[in-house]
Amino acid sequence: MADTILEARDVVYSYSRKGPRVLDGMCVKIDKGVKTAVLGSNGAGKSTLFSVLNALYKPQSGTVLYKGEPLSYRHKGVIRMRSEVSILFQNPNDMMFKPYVEQDVAYGPENMKLPKDEVDKRVEEALFTVGMEEYRKSPIMKLSYGQRKRVTLAGVLAMKPSVLIMDEPTAGLDPQMAYEVMEIAEQLHSSGVTVVMSSHDTDLVYSWADEIRVLGGGRCVYSGPPEDFYRDRAEVQKAGLMPPSVFSINEALSKSGAFPMEPLPRTRAQLSVKISGKGDAYGKMHVILAEPETDVPGTIVSAGLEGISTGVCGISARMAAESSGFKADFPYNGPENCVSKCMTGQDSVLICDPAMLGVAESSVRFIEANGYGSIEADVVNPGLSDRSPFRRRTGRAIRAACPIATFSNHFRTSMRSEWFSTNRLKCDLFRRKRSGDFWIAFVSIYRGSIV
Repeated sequence: MADTILEARDVVYSYSRKGPRVLDGMCVKIDKGVKTAVLGSNGAGKSTLFSVLNALYKPQSGTVLYKGEPLSYRHKGVIRMRSEVSILFQNPNDMMFKPYVEQDVAYGPENMKLPKDEVDKRVEEALFTVGMEEYRKSPIMKLSYGQRKRVTLAGVLAMKPSVLIMDEPTAGLDPQMAYEVMEIAEQLHSSGVTVVMSSHDTDLVYSWADEIRVLGGGRCVYSGPPEDFYRDRAEVQKAGLMPPSVFSINEALSKSGAFPMEPLPRTRAQLSVKISGKGDAYGKMHVILAEPETDVPGTIVSAGLEGISTGVCGISARMAAESSGFKADFPYNGPENCVSKCMTGQDSVLICDPAMLGVAESSVRFIEANGYGSIEADVVNPGLSDRSPFRRRTGRAIRAACPIATFSNHFRTSMRSEWFSTNRLKCDLFRRKRSGDFWIAFVSIYRGSIV
């Protein structure tokens, strides 16, 4: 049984004394190493819950525990907890402190007092991961909403946290980048990071999450595997949600007598193989484990795999493909697309980060475990060691310890300064002063701490 790393016990929180309770007796557990998705309709309290779990908001009553210990809301206690827990907010403007992309991504690593070479390396890796390497020198103000969201994600990735909370990470992103974000979340999980996310995209979440927490009326109304929740249509509708398309199609076909409800597929490739039934002429999936310096075209040629459809999966695999000028046929969602190609009787080649090998073989295992045939997965270079960027996690997540502020337009142009003025702050750690109709807060950022 997994250890509980974050927990809310009977938490009550409202944004004003006379306002409604956004969290009303909230009880939620987040287990270490378990991919957890928090679902709920708009206003269900997902973002508020994340802020409470990260000690940005202090509940009026109830207890928040981290690693089994109640949170201390003293300055040192909060900083200590946030050194291990990072949060990525839905609105990227809440997390930007510097005027240029590379400065903003480097902000956290620089506060960790890392050598300049290491900072530059982390910035380069993080920007490449989110597809923003070409915008390294660009001003933040000239980026679109989706581009800013990628930059804030890069800033969090550069910190290499041990626990990452992601609030609507795919909202406002194009479909390809949404798949890449889910791939990043999977790779972080593979490297030992506990990942928690909220999302309205039930299809993406269903294919990723081990467990879900469903919020409604300020409480957690369901906690457990997603399949059990989606079986109860009344509860799904009550929560303001819709079942994933894969689940709905599988359920409809089983009711029509096409096949039994079980086993429950999580992805489109798994559903496709269940619909098609047992196959005897599946193709072979050749897996090339790739480090950043791997010569992808050369490896393909030496293995005699030219002319076969290719996919990419994982950070180091993408870096290898980019550095060697290789263009894959399936640049995103590579494992599922390669499995789908094999189902047609054709071979496929998957360029894979070593840390993502288990993920790449998940649909292959589904096919074999349920008697639908066998897709042979041939690892071309099995002796390759795993030096994935996210296997190396060191240092303190100073960025997570910094205030999350929403700056007014008047002060956005003064982001170079260490002192900022704003009329709204999402943190209760500052000294505040009443002035007219606004709260004026003075924030000093010195070596990653609030003073």
